[in-house]
Amino acid sequence: MQASENSNDDFLFIDDSDEDEILAFGSDETWQVLIVDDDPEIHSVTQLALSDLVVLGRRLEYLHAYSGKDACQLIKEHSDIVLVLLDVVMETDDAGLNVVKYIRETLKRKDIRIVLRTGQPGYAPEESVIKEYDINDYKTKTELTRRKLVTTVFAAIRSFQQIATVNENRLGLERIVSGATELSSKHSLATYSQGVLSQLKSLISDDISAVFCARGQGIIDNIDDLSFYVLAQAGFDDNLINQKLDMLQNEQASKQVKSCFLQQKHQYLDNSLNLYVAKGDYRAVIHVELLTPLTEIQIQLLNVFLTGVAVGYENVHLFQKLTNAAYKDWLTNLPNRLEFVRLLDQFAQSGQKNYVAALIDINHFSDINDALGQDIGNKLLSAVGQRLKSIDCGCQLARVGADVFGIIGPADCVTPEKLMALFHQPFSAGEQHLPINACFGLCTKEHAQSSGVQVLNQINIALNIAKKNRLEHFAYYHSDIEDQMQWRLNMIRQLRNDFANNCLELWYQPQLSLSTGKVIGAEALLRWRTADGKFVSPAVFIPLAEYSGLIIEIGDWVISQACKQLQALEQDFSELSISVNVSIPQFRQDNFVDNIINTINQHKIKPSKLELEITENILMDEPQIIIDALTKLKAQGISIALDDFGTGFSSLSYLQKLPLDRLKVDRAFVTDINQEGQSVIAETIINLGKKMQLKVIAEGIEEIEQQERLIELGCDEVQGFYYAKPMPAEDFINFLHQQN
Repeated sequence: MQASENSNDDFLFIDDSDEDEILAFGSDETWQVLIVDDDPEIHSVTQLALSDLVVLGRRLEYLHAYSGKDACQLIKEHSDIVLVLLDVVMETDDAGLNVVKYIRETLKRKDIRIVLRTGQPGYAPEESVIKEYDINDYKTKTELTRRKLVTTVFAAIRSFQQIATVNENRLGLERIVSGATELSSKHSLATYSQGVLSQLKSLISDDISAVFCARGQGIIDNIDDLSFYVLAQAGFDDNLINQKLDMLQNEQASKQVKSCFLQQKHQYLDNSLNLYVAKGDYRAVIHVELLTPLTEIQIQLLNVFLTGVAVGYENVHLFQKLTNAAYKDWLTNLPNRLEFVRLLDQFAQSGQKNYVAALIDINHFSDINDALGQDIGNKLLSAVGQRLKSIDCGCQLARVGADVFGIIGPADCVTPEKLMALFHQPFSAGEQHLPINACFGLCTKEHAQSSGVQVLNQINIALNIAKKNRLEHFAYYHSDIEDQMQWRLNMIRQLRNDFANNCLELWYQPQLSLSTGKVIGAEALLRWRTADGKFVSPAVFIPLAEYSGLIIEIGDWVISQACKQLQALEQDFSELSISVNVSIPQFRQDNFVDNIINTINQHKIKPSKLELEITENILMDEPQIIIDALTKLKAQGISIALDDFGTGFSSLSYLQKLPLDRLKVDRAFVTDINQEGQSVIAETIINLGKKMQLKVIAEGIEEIEQQERLIELGCDEVQGFYYAKPMPAEDFINFLHQQN
């Protein structure tokens, strides 16, 4: 509605002597003010009254609308409007209030300040409406002198600025809270530092360029040597990550970062920022290059944000320490078993076909540890780890167990030959130079199952097979192994049940003197008769018993049965002895010697009537344990025999250390003893026995000609099918009576 002439005069010309307190020169930025009135003259006089006004350093810029509908459209199109000078009554009596509702309810603009003006006091809105719609002021046009208008505009714009400041703070804090939540999910230095830069761009501007810098490693003697490397970057063209900051080729930036680090405080400059991040032992500097200086609010928000960044930076370091403790081996700094399983997961699921996973087991490492001490053992393990790293094929390494290493790599690099070659030269461990060897279990990608745990089990199976392979010391996993494993488990289960049900038997094969032809004793041989009456070969079930650990119980039972048999022979055949085979797991028992002595005493037999046989091959495993145990047993009067002599690879020096009574010539050297040139080894063993004052017994005699040749060579005793096959205890007693 048009204002009266008098009111316009009042509006335009009433002087205000305090005007200069509000007017001031400012920047080129402006405040956008929308004048809404259906009277064009009101637009003119309002703009004239406010001409040259500067509020909070900015001049005013005007937009004009002559109806409520036009006003709504302009407000929708111009998001920078800060103040609306709004006539209440225009095309309708409530046109102005409809504009207010549109601003507050439809556009959800709570920040725009609204000053209602009316030429008719009777059209004033209710007080509740003014409060509900946050109307900044309500004036009649007749009371708006120039001074009052300027004061009203100034107050409204200042109110807008305060609201904007509050909103900016609120949004900034929301970004900080949101950013902190997002950053808390970053557990590596790379992702965390990159996340910090992303949050900085959100708080400052997308146009910034920034680098997140950490100090280089090592002790410095000179401040000039202080260097930084880039953890993350934003806005720079060159890839600087993991490079020295000097690669930025910005000397000023390098100086600022160093200065910030040494002064231990933020530096807010016009064109750049250097933000000091420090918590506990962990320090870094974020260098930011700006296009425009920061506002005071941005600086305040940054200070809040950086407090959280410092805490997060320390947490990431601590998390990495925990991760290293969980997934890294502390001694070799290689991945540990858990991490190796994860690497095997990747191996199993990758599309790279020509890859191999392997386990490397150091032989007799426990002996080295026991003999030379744990410190030397640790140094040896570190040396092995270092040498494994020399395989330059992009292989992944791990320490999987105490003396077991894992490796994953290309099939042409991870081969038994190349792995064995690593152990050709001695390893330096302190002042020691230790020659060692190892066993290797391998699995190709072709045979790998679908998970890391399954693959680890596969190469473990191959490794166990390799440990039993004394010639090659390596084995590849193949599909038949699973069937073999299942068969082995079934056989072990059946053996355990049958042993518990007394289905094992001890049979005896007579041993005779070649000089007298009389029986001098017998070898006790274990037999396993299954429920269907069939026998399982000792060559099959003895290794299964050793593998399962059942050999210890069975071994104790065999010695007890042999002593019981000797007790039964005491009345009629007191001169006879019985020999019993002993395996390496039995020797590893702490009470092995005491158990045998107690068993002998329990059955009240002469110790010399019990003979313990060991094979040459078990000497290769743990010779000192065996020598010590046999020496103690020999001191009690028990006889000791070395079986299968000449078939293994043990050193002759062991022969001098063992407290032997008898050497046994293996059947392999007896079978063709009458063929030309085939008796040399048998003859050598017999002569060696004589020189060492040991009895020599040959086994496997099946023909009279073999007996005659052994007599010629000077052999003392024999056993074999030519004389008698192994037989149950009752048949053995009958055999002895028949011989007599």
